[in-house]
Parts: sequence; structure tokens; C-alpha cells
Amino acid sequence: MKINEAIILAGGLGTRLRSAVPELPKCMAPVAGRPFIHHVIEYLKGQGIQKFLFSLGYKHQDIESYLDAAFPDLQKRYVVEKEPLGTGGAIKLACLQATEKTVLITNGDTLFRVDLAKLAAFHFMSGSVCTLSLKPMADFERYGVVELNTDYRVGSFREKQYYEKGLINGGLYLLNVVPFLEEPFPPKFSFEKDYLEQYYTTRRIFGVVDDAYFIDIGIPVDYQRAQTELAGGGLGNG
Repeated sequence: MKINEAIILAGGLGTRLRSAVPELPKCMAPVAGRPFIHHVIEYLKGQGIQKFLFSLGYKHQDIESYLDAAFPDLQKRYVVEKEPLGTGGAIKLACLQATEKTVLITNGDTLFRVDLAKLAAFHFMSGSVCTLSLKPMADFERYGVVELNTDYRVGSFREKQYYEKGLINGGLYLLNVVPFLEEPFPPKFSFEKDYLEQYYTTRRIFGVVDDAYFIDIGIPVDYQRAQTELAGGGLGNG
């Protein structure tokens, strides 16, 4: 089975990036001559995504204007938060507009070039309700760690601290829409804390390891690194 629809979370304020990119939503920060979200869309198109739902909030008109001009033929819809709903609330609101039973979810300020066909094959074969894309990393403290059981079910989430090596949550998921919408969530909640970390022991939540290119431009040092790497095609190891 194939994944045809993606939700891109692009409603963040970008406060940690303000020193490098003032007054722009994070996803609109210019990287290698284009807004970062352009690189995310091109990657997803290359993986076969045909339908896009953009979850927007802060300065949503700027993002909409750019996307309408740069991607006039893209099959897209805008879902705008009237107030910040957290990552979970934003995903839930977008899922109500989804037309597919399973959607890809990613962030507008992160590029993780996973093999979507491989991820989808595992997701459907395993009967997972949510499958996380996990990136192997070494010598880091900015991210928490996800541990997997031998059957690739999520076994634990470990807090942010220094790790010599580990698997981080790359912020790219496959999610079954109907079971997610049936969960008793409040309007505002965190997808990571209130869904993944609360439900992984009682729901079929799995992880797939992919050592593909990964960049998160949420802090200035990685934003500057993206300028070089994406100008050269983003073939580094992240």
C-alpha cells in the first residue's frame, strides 16, 4: 500500500531561530535560496505524496501566499489554528480534513529523507497505528532517545540528556487517522507527550530506523549548517 497524503506542521513561532531569522515562521526561513518548507515539499513529492495538508498558525497568510505562488498545481489545503493547540491538537485538527486512512506527518522545519516505501511497507505489515521514523545519532544532548523492543515496538522514551549514541525521534510519522481521532484527547495537547509517551504501552506503536539525511533548523547553528548541505543536495549524514 502507498502513502498519498501528508500533514506538514508549520504553525510554530520559531522563537529559538529569531536571532538568525527575525519575523518569519520557521518553515519560511530561507535555506539555499528557498524557504525551508520548499525543500520539505520537494522531498515528499519525490516520495510519491500527492495531497498536502498544511497545519498553520503564526503568520499563516505569508506561508499560504508563498505556497500558492510556488506550487500552484499542488493539491493542498490549509488548516489554520485560531490559537496554539500544541502538536497533538494541530495534528488532530488536520486529520479531520484528511481524505486518506493513513497519513504521513512531518514538521515544516525538519527534513528527514526517509525511504517512505520501506516505512509504509513496515507500517502496514505490522498492523501499527503509528510508526515513528528514528534516526541513529552519536554524541548528542539536544534530543531524547527512543528504545525499541526486538519486534520494533516502542519500548521506552528516555529524556533529553547527553548520549554517546541512540535513536532519536525524527519527527516523521505514519498515522492511522480513525483510531487517532477516536482517542479522548482535549483540544490542546502534545502529540509526543500526551499520545506517544502515554499510549505506547497499550497501542501498536512501532519504530523504523533509517540513517537517512536529517536536519532540524530549529536552532541557529543547524540553520547555518543547512545552508551548505542543502545547497549541495543535502547528501550529508545529518
